Amino acid sequence: MTHEAAAQPFVMDVTFWTATVIFVLAYAVIVSEKIHKTIVAIMGASLMLVLKILQQHEAFHLEEFGIDWNVIFLLISMMIIINLMRPTGIFEYIAIKSAKWGKGEPFRIMAIFAVVTAVLSALLDNVTTVLLITPVTLLIADALEVDPIPYLISCALASNIGGTATLIGDPPNIMIASKAHLDFMAFIYHLTPIVVVMMIFYLFAIKFIWGRKLRTRDELKQRIMQMNEREAIKDPVMLKKSLIVLAMVLTGFVLHGMLHFQPATVALFGAGLLLLLSGTHEPHHILAEVEWPTIFFFMGLFVIVGGVVKVGLIKWMSIQVLALTQGNLLATSMVVMWFSAFASAIVDNIPYVATMNPLIIDMARQIWPNETGLALLQHADLMPLWWSLALGACLGGNGSAIGASANVIVVGMSEKAGKRISFMKFMAYGMPIMILTVAISTVYVWLRYYAFSS
Repeated sequence: MTHEAAAQPFVMDVTFWTATVIFVLAYAVIVSEKIHKTIVAIMGASLMLVLKILQQHEAFHLEEFGIDWNVIFLLISMMIIINLMRPTGIFEYIAIKSAKWGKGEPFRIMAIFAVVTAVLSALLDNVTTVLLITPVTLLIADALEVDPIPYLISCALASNIGGTATLIGDPPNIMIASKAHLDFMAFIYHLTPIVVVMMIFYLFAIKFIWGRKLRTRDELKQRIMQMNEREAIKDPVMLKKSLIVLAMVLTGFVLHGMLHFQPATVALFGAGLLLLLSGTHEPHHILAEVEWPTIFFFMGLFVIVGGVVKVGLIKWMSIQVLALTQGNLLATSMVVMWFSAFASAIVDNIPYVATMNPLIIDMARQIWPNETGLALLQHADLMPLWWSLALGACLGGNGSAIGASANVIVVGMSEKAGKRISFMKFMAYGMPIMILTVAISTVYVWLRYYAFSS
């Protein structure tokens, strides 16, 4: 493969270096956690605009450089739906029912909670799932008089594995789908099978890590069995409405490619319909509970990354990756996957994927200069790179307490409950699981996309 692009000189002028410094500083401060990441993202984005690295119309209206409104409205809409469902008590019902299925046995409950968390993460999203599951996990652990920390870490790790399975399960997948114009069923077809395999390995792994340590008394097991899950349901009428709308939204996601609707359109319709059916006269409290700091973090991030795309930093990075792998697509897939995994453990996987998306597109332009539009984005030889990025970034989030938003939420809620999970403790459990799942993904990508290709 020739690299004509590598011969093209880069204009590394003042604008290039200014954008690069803003980008690097923003990432460094986000990783340091000295200043809230949303503040950093908004400040970085505003500097890109004030210093005219990006024009306002580029940041707000151009898909190539600007805010990805499909991602933003999909997240907002799903948050509204979950905020309307939460008071019904459905999630507490699921948790108590799961604990009773486990017959009060501590490890069996952990395994069931891990599977439930993974499934809910795939259907809703992993951030929402851990917000709902963590309080009930603390309640069940308290009833069993066992240390809740293994349960909480197990659920956080399971949420990131389960979230990898679908378009809506993990924010990096939403971002990849939007950039590559991939539909819901593409993720089901390419990622769900290997996630099911990973979950089987994961259950064996947590049995090995925690199985022998979890013990409780028989009378405490009986306490679990005496809990009445039906008492958790506070509003059965609203629950029925919520489940019908959620089913419609999930069906819409599955069919959105055929219906020619973006996922955000499907989710926004569901959110609007459920708000209407809820009979809420004053939606302030529902909208106030949307994770606005997360939404603005995304928006700021898109603008910062758009700035470095425009000045050519991402193009330069893509040339370096292609030079390293010498245009070998299998090698490129493996580098993307493993680098994504370790980078996502160090940096939150959301900003990482925001940077990698344009990099992969730029690599594709250099390899297939005559292709444009969907023919380029969904080129048959490029697809394994998208799946390698998704697997690496989503699973890499398990490598540390700051690797994925779900981890940050679990650690924060645990600390609030007086059970501190240190950075090193999370990493001691998360990093081996991350390496195990990425190793499984490596074998999968090789077997499925390269081993038998001519």
